Amino acid sequence: MINDIEKIILDKETIERRVEELAQKITNDFKDKFPVIICILRGSVIFFSDLIKRIDTHVEIDFFSLSSYGNNSNSSGVVKIRKDIDTNIENRHVIVVEDIVESGLTLKYIFEYLEKHNPASLSICTLLNKPEVHQTDLKINYVGFNIENKFVVGYGLDYAERYRNLPYIGILKKEIYS
Repeated sequence: MINDIEKIILDKETIERRVEELAQKITNDFKDKFPVIICILRGSVIFFSDLIKRIDTHVEIDFFSLSSYGNNSNSSGVVKIRKDIDTNIENRHVIVVEDIVESGLTLKYIFEYLEKHNPASLSICTLLNKPEVHQTDLKINYVGFNIENKFVVGYGLDYAERYRNLPYIGILKKEIYS
C-alpha cells in the first residue's frame, strides 16, 4: 500500500497528539453535559474511536451512515442515508464527528437533518478540513488539521474501500484513482 502513496502528510504521532488536544477541548466544553457523539461512518470510525477514548466526561455514542461518493474520488452530490441514528437527541448536546470536510455539502445535509430533531446544541468535529473548497458556511467547531485540496487516504479515509487501515494520512498517487 505504501507504494500507492505519493507523500505522507500526517504521521501517526502527529495525529495522536492532535486527537488528544481535540479531546481535551471537547472535555472542557461539554463537562457534565453528557453529549451524544455521532460517528459518521465509515471514514470517521478510527478517528472517532481514538477521540472518544480520550474524552474525560460521560458521553453517549451513536452512528450515522450516508453515501455520496460510491467508488469515486469526488462526491456524487446525491446523499443517501444508509443508517440513521438510534438515539433521541432532542434537548441533547450533539457532536458530529466527521473524517474530512471538503465541499461541506454532505455535512450541511447532516447538520440540517439533525437540527430537525431539536438538539440543545449541535457541534461539528472533523479530523481534516479543506477550507479552499468549501461551498457552505457551516461553522466547524473542532478542526484537527487544515490541509490542501489533495486526495488523501489513511486513518479511516479510503479510496474504493481501500487504505482505511493505514496508521497515517497520505496523498494517494493520482494514477491510482484517475
